[in-house]
Amino acid sequence: MAKLEQILYFLEETFQTSAFPDYPDALNGLQVDGPAEVAVLGAAVDASEQTISAAVEQGVDLLLVHHGLFWDGPGAITGPRFRKVAALVHGGTGLFALHLPLDAHPELGNNVLLMDRLGLAPQGRFGYFKEEEIGWWAETEFHRDDLLTRLREVVGGECRLIPGGGAQTRRVGVVTGGGASVLREAAARGLDTLVTGEAPHHAYHESLEFGVNLLLGGHYATETFGVKALGARLAKDFGLDWKFLDFPTGL
Repeated sequence: MAKLEQILYFLEETFQTSAFPDYPDALNGLQVDGPAEVAVLGAAVDASEQTISAAVEQGVDLLLVHHGLFWDGPGAITGPRFRKVAALVHGGTGLFALHLPLDAHPELGNNVLLMDRLGLAPQGRFGYFKEEEIGWWAETEFHRDDLLTRLREVVGGECRLIPGGGAQTRRVGVVTGGGASVLREAAARGLDTLVTGEAPHHAYHESLEFGVNLLLGGHYATETFGVKALGARLAKDFGLDWKFLDFPTGL
């Protein structure tokens, strides 16, 4: 068991949650207060009703998520938002959200961990959000079809390749989730392949026009790595029980 304030201090020191740039409504940090002492930690990708209900049922004291509650901005506590907040409060479960700081972290981040699972050794940063670089790139000799096969194995599901670049990859970048927005930057930085989660319609044409292979592994599937690693670290450092609450979207 550990004091909540000790865990919050660790998270702030490790991820600089109050200073790291993010979308205005990401609200990194403690979103719903919880018990002063934590024995059971939950880790999940999304702060969905499914996730929160499972956390409460399983006695989670603090739920750590990548995607928090307030993406639609400040507003009335009604409908699904009310149900989620009420469930957390009545269940005595706190909620902590960690979005881009978790994507970008050099040890516990989604991007560096996915790159490691793919057998790639990070050599540099790229993928700007404001003044911070979120992703990583590596030099490699994978054929793009082999990299696609490896990605399928790592995420445990179907993936898609948009073959905009050459068949032989040389410089591969990784930005998980909705990282197709950095396609132009990837091309400008000399990358021939970008691995991400999902892409909008126009990314298909950008992949071909900018000459960058685009590998899509699923938004959810590519963003499980960070919360799992952080859950394990917090459990080890603070003597907690922890569980991963898995509710894949297939997207």
